[in-house]
Amino acid sequence: MCSAARLPHHVDNFCRTCITKFWDEQVKYKCPVCNQIFDTKPDPQVNTLLSELAAQFRTTVRVKEQPCVEPAEVPCDFCTGTQQKAVKSCLECFISFCQTHLEPHQRVAVLKKHRLVEPMDRLEDRMCKKHNRLLELFCQTEQVCVCLLCTVTDHKSHPVVPLKEEYEVKTAQLGKMEAEVPQMIQERKQKIKEVKDRVELSNKDADREIADGGQVFTALIVCVEKCRDEFNQTVQEKLKSTEKQAEDLIKELEQEIEDLTNRCSEVKQLSHTEDHLHFLQTFRSLKDPPPTRDWTTVEVRPPSYVGTLRRSLDQLEETLNMEMKKLFDDAELKRVQQYEVDVTLDPDTANGWLILSEDGKQVHGGGVGRYSQTTLRDLQIIYLFSRGRASLQGDFTLRYRLKTRLNGC
Repeated sequence: MCSAARLPHHVDNFCRTCITKFWDEQVKYKCPVCNQIFDTKPDPQVNTLLSELAAQFRTTVRVKEQPCVEPAEVPCDFCTGTQQKAVKSCLECFISFCQTHLEPHQRVAVLKKHRLVEPMDRLEDRMCKKHNRLLELFCQTEQVCVCLLCTVTDHKSHPVVPLKEEYEVKTAQLGKMEAEVPQMIQERKQKIKEVKDRVELSNKDADREIADGGQVFTALIVCVEKCRDEFNQTVQEKLKSTEKQAEDLIKELEQEIEDLTNRCSEVKQLSHTEDHLHFLQTFRSLKDPPPTRDWTTVEVRPPSYVGTLRRSLDQLEETLNMEMKKLFDDAELKRVQQYEVDVTLDPDTANGWLILSEDGKQVHGGGVGRYSQTTLRDLQIIYLFSRGRASLQGDFTLRYRLKTRLNGC
């Protein structure tokens, strides 16, 4: 690269060596471009801008002449000193070559027949361990990569296809998996929300139960305090049991979400690879989703507090007067009234001892039994269902009211 020079009071630029050689061959000193003649030999001055550009160009050329191997690049297997970047890999030699060491494969007739591909790392992993041949086929029976000799020995009767063909099939399956895993994650997040909602409902039920029980026991002065403490303890134990169950379910769901998220990342990472062998060898371990639980029927059921208060009160001494019973009945009725619904009684399910009004809204005892004693022998409470049976809570309210209002029939 020549040094840049400029003639004094002149716009043209030349290489200092070239312009000096040009003048040595001329009779007169003149500009090679515009032919301007100079009386004396000019002294070329350095063109600072062009000199800096030339220096940068020389540096760039030197860097290109001495390439280094980046971490993501494949090194030449033949370089003994500083390893150069490989430009091709030979599938016959199982060696990667830089441009210099690739020259025999471009010159020697026998080597010209070798299959050259883009640089590949770890070529030894692409060889059949048994036959020392290139793995270029896929056995669909055993789901493994095989060489040509494997197809006439261990995999003789197995269907085999080229790696590219199986790669395309597995890529389609991977796309389906990539779409399914986020859905599974979303379902488990929804299940976590359901579990938390159940726990919140359980907390409300427990708080309400404790408050109602507290009103009854407070009215019964000192002799009732022991029973009240036992009642609260029972409710709290049921609540803690429910919370423990919910906590365990949430932990299990969160673990499955973590496993599925990791699997989603692995699937996405694998979906971007174009390395057929690596793809197929890794796909086998990602084919099946991580073991998960079927959460369709799993739910947290709030504990039932029905009868808890009554059992606690049964422990009280017989000296408690009728006021205690009145307080209990009022509290119990208030508790179940939260489930009250407007119902129309179904005459088809009414016991023969019940008489329904025409609008199906009222009922009283005194009817003639229409059912055999076999049908009635297990009935402890005479009751009927509403049309459509809106909910178990509604049925419970109805049975409670019938029990309390028909006991005197």
